Amino acid sequence: MNIILLGPPGAGKGTQAHRLVAERGMVQLSTGDMLRAARTSGTEMGKQVATVMDRGDLVTDEIVIGLIAEQLDNGAGGKGFIFDGFPRTLPQADALGELLESKGQNLHAVVEMKVDDAALISRITGRYTCNECGAVYHDETKKPAKDGECDKCGGHEFTRRADDNEESLRTRLMNYYRDTSPLIGYYYAKDQLKRIDGLGEINEVAARVAGVLDT
Repeated sequence: MNIILLGPPGAGKGTQAHRLVAERGMVQLSTGDMLRAARTSGTEMGKQVATVMDRGDLVTDEIVIGLIAEQLDNGAGGKGFIFDGFPRTLPQADALGELLESKGQNLHAVVEMKVDDAALISRITGRYTCNECGAVYHDETKKPAKDGECDKCGGHEFTRRADDNEESLRTRLMNYYRDTSPLIGYYYAKDQLKRIDGLGEINEVAARVAGVLDT
């Protein structure tokens, strides 16, 4: 079972992907993680990645597809892959489809997590993270039980991402709608798109994702 999670920044794709990894044994393929691992791997593909990144250039679609092909070939995703951060564009979607077909695999579903923009901005601008363990909190919906102290590790230092502000988020949303939202129509035409409400408690959204995957 291979799936893609689609949705704007902050929709909760990463959170739900981690749940699927833990509960179903699927493998999350994050473009960023793959590039970082490849860069230090010493393989031919890794050397290409290192050269491109050291020049400060953008990694080509061909290289990313090559990294995904390596993962498919080594059987790392025995219970299926969750594609995270790829594809972002229509050419990338075409390339991924061709790759999967060449390996005798396909996409089970493309899950679009729909979130109202206003609610999304409120969700993102209010979040902050424990410096010690990475636990995530929110000004309104998930405060620590004891003010200023992490529930998980007892840490007292917290950080907000520099781009977790309304102006930056609106720019990121604009980029998403411009570059990635065409994928919604693409996968709808292929009858692979499944839409769910991305708002709600994590367990509620997880149940909606499960409802799609189990049909």
